[in-house]
Amino acid sequence: MRICQFSSFEWIDLARPGQAELDELSGRYGLDPILLADSLQHGHLPKIETKKDYTFLILRAYSAKNDRITTIGELSNKIAFFIHEKRLITVHRAKFPFLQQEFDLCGTPMELVLRIASDMIRSFEDPVMVQSGKMDQLEQVIFLKTSKSISLEDLYYQKAKARISKKLLLLTQTALNQLNVPESLQTRQQDLRDTLTSLLLTVDEVTEDANSLMGAYLSLAAQKNNDVMKLLTVFSAFFLPLTFIVGVYGMNFEHMPELSWPYGYAVTWAAMLGISFGIGLWFKRKGIM
Repeated sequence: MRICQFSSFEWIDLARPGQAELDELSGRYGLDPILLADSLQHGHLPKIETKKDYTFLILRAYSAKNDRITTIGELSNKIAFFIHEKRLITVHRAKFPFLQQEFDLCGTPMELVLRIASDMIRSFEDPVMVQSGKMDQLEQVIFLKTSKSISLEDLYYQKAKARISKKLLLLTQTALNQLNVPESLQTRQQDLRDTLTSLLLTVDEVTEDANSLMGAYLSLAAQKNNDVMKLLTVFSAFFLPLTFIVGVYGMNFEHMPELSWPYGYAVTWAAMLGISFGIGLWFKRKGIM
């Protein structure tokens, strides 16, 4: 437990508290035990609830270490805020570096909340920009046909990561819009809204790029398969009549007059070459070759 005393309020920060600490907080400050349980529940989404004596707020900060993200808990970790006019209580499981800084010149608990919320929201900025750059690289690989290769699995994880980020940012935006702040802090609140809007636009672009690239990837893969089938069809069209001729003259019947002709072998070769030439000419006129 970390306790910081400001001029007009105190800040109590609990990292990975045990049940005894939660019970003590609930009894000392009259906090709802259900909300305290929510503050440590895995995967809880951003939300806000207004009680008689305090406001309960949950926000999530980006904390993922890799791109293989499929759940909210893998992408982010949360901080729960219990906001009272004389105190601020924060509860969280993960360690957040920005909580270790000195928050000077905070006159009210709400001002401190907005400063922490700003750090949490801005934790999404670099990962979202990196993801946008990766989508541009994938687009170049697909459409410029570079020597690099990509997998559908990579595109899936990029899309899932963008989808989860968008959900969290939208819920964070809703919670901050419902947060009642004094007039002196409304400019700072609006700045957070603007940052969220910018991030949401970028995440939307990443999501659209992922959808279009997945469609393009599947189309190109289908085109490659069609090209292979086309090539095999052309070969089979050439060799099918030739195989038929070879099969006929490969039968060991006694009475086959062509076998006794002096020029039978040459005529057979001429017929096969003529058939091959005719098939090739037909394919060329049809634009297949």
